[in-house]
Amino acid sequence: MPSTPKYIQISEYILNQIKNNELKTGDQIPTESVLCEKFHTSRMTVNKALSRLTADGFIKRVAGRGSFVTNSLVRKNILHITNSFTSDMEAIGLKAGAKLIDYRIIRGSELSSFLLNLLNVKKDDFVHYFTRLRTGNNRNISISYDYVPCKIVPTIPAAELEHSFFEYVKNLGHDILYTENFEITATLPTEEQKKLLEIEEEALLKVSHTTHIETGEVLEYITTYYIGELYTYRLPPRA
Repeated sequence: MPSTPKYIQISEYILNQIKNNELKTGDQIPTESVLCEKFHTSRMTVNKALSRLTADGFIKRVAGRGSFVTNSLVRKNILHITNSFTSDMEAIGLKAGAKLIDYRIIRGSELSSFLLNLLNVKKDDFVHYFTRLRTGNNRNISISYDYVPCKIVPTIPAAELEHSFFEYVKNLGHDILYTENFEITATLPTEEQKKLLEIEEEALLKVSHTTHIETGEVLEYITTYYIGELYTYRLPPRA
């Protein structure tokens, strides 16, 4: 069986250090000469490894100074956005976390006609409403505001909302099938969002959509505000 090419060994070595928090955002990675010596290889091979990490958004190279760890970037396929936040974090080697900020059960009468139509609920129906701060390796990533009809999910233990909500729903026997009513806009944070995300006047990516289960019913309407530099949405290449 052929051995793994040296440039892949080098890039995976650095990537593992980033994933394990041995190298954090802004840290300088080992110099080319150090990597050459460590892996007994040429500068050309090391350069190929660093170019790979740069293209994937894990490091940036600064002329005359070296290479530095950038913010981990989530790249989501705009045609397939049913992956949970937990899956997004796993894809870039981070451990997802959730902190419950607010949880209430409200009547449909408290919702706008827009939300009543999207959720397919009536004014007398009950709806779960919760706000969560989402993290990756304990770093603040986003804030989400979620509406879930009680007729679809009758009860949600508050403790479950500090873990993956999708996993909880799947354990109830539902399949997460598709999303609709997708909207994405750029916006600036409110004062509350600045405080929760621990940011200043930094652009946020506002993403809203409905999520549907196997019956076609609406599981949720969710609006999430991501720190803009951490998330990007893309169209896949044409087949």
